[in-house]
Amino acid sequence: MEGIHQLPESALPAATAAAKWWAYIPAALVAALAYGMHYLPFPPFRVMSGAGARYPVSAAIIAIVAGVVVRNLLPLPAATIEGAKGLARRVIPVTIVLTGAGLNLVRVASVGSRALAITVLCMVVAMAATVWLARWFGLLPRTGLLIGAGTAICGTSAIVAVAPLIEADDHDLMISIGTVNILGLVLMFALPAAGGLLGLRDDAFGVWAGTTIHAVPQVVAAGFAFSAQAGALATLVKLVRVTLLAPFLFGLGFWHARRRRKAVALQWTRLVPPFVFGFLALSLCNTLGLFPVLQFRFGAFPLADILTNLGELLLTLSMAAMGLEVNVRFLAHTGGRAVLTGAAASVVLCGASLLLIHLLL
Repeated sequence: MEGIHQLPESALPAATAAAKWWAYIPAALVAALAYGMHYLPFPPFRVMSGAGARYPVSAAIIAIVAGVVVRNLLPLPAATIEGAKGLARRVIPVTIVLTGAGLNLVRVASVGSRALAITVLCMVVAMAATVWLARWFGLLPRTGLLIGAGTAICGTSAIVAVAPLIEADDHDLMISIGTVNILGLVLMFALPAAGGLLGLRDDAFGVWAGTTIHAVPQVVAAGFAFSAQAGALATLVKLVRVTLLAPFLFGLGFWHARRRRKAVALQWTRLVPPFVFGFLALSLCNTLGLFPVLQFRFGAFPLADILTNLGELLLTLSMAAMGLEVNVRFLAHTGGRAVLTGAAASVVLCGASLLLIHLLL
């Protein structure tokens, strides 16, 4: 991921730039396998509730795990590993842009001022706590920032968006994604039980789940496991967190550029990578209702939904490619510290969110 918005094609390593099309086949096969597993008709892949079937384990997460397993159990040629690196670098910026097609900026206003205040304060607490805890546990600063972004906003999507801003490398990215998604699954199952034991109201639990659980499918599953009202509010609060990714990226890009000003001259035109502007443009188009509904003989399909689904497909493909890069033995010595940092940050976030709900809601 390092330099994803800076390196032109000619500046990539020779093996990556010259990768043949067949080098991408393993990543495509892993992505296809992940989609098949995503729709398996039993827990934890499918969770039934009063609102119907939910699929909390996303295909992207399955893809990255499957990619790691394939890389470390099968003898893959070097060209496949290099091809996976090149594929991830090319696909992730497009994925982030397409994510904007599913966001409606009006949701920020509709969530309510108190819930919005709790959401923003929780984001600040999560980021600050993770950065501090990363120093405490001796984790690399870049890894701490990525785990903080995933914890504060929206899991994998936030991590892959933040990585090029702070010049994180592939190993930072893999550790962060694995940590955040493991903890997100733990919270998805733990919070409904904890909410019941604490006697939380539906609205309180909805805000609690929406401000603390990492990924959107996990929030939806946990919210509706508690109640339909809690599920609806949790989903709305979580989507507000996702929408706030854009201003978060601008702020982080400015902070990182100022932090490096002694070593690198501040280039205002490159404060954030171009894909952030694409993300904002599609978000604005969706908010203003500018995407048409495409009519075919076999049915009508909103363009916004098509772009969003394409983004999910590309995210799964890029996660499969990144999984194929991972050498488990190389990463094992830092994984423990990452999990400790993420777990401690999640505990702090859950506690802070409960306190703010008690004070403000």
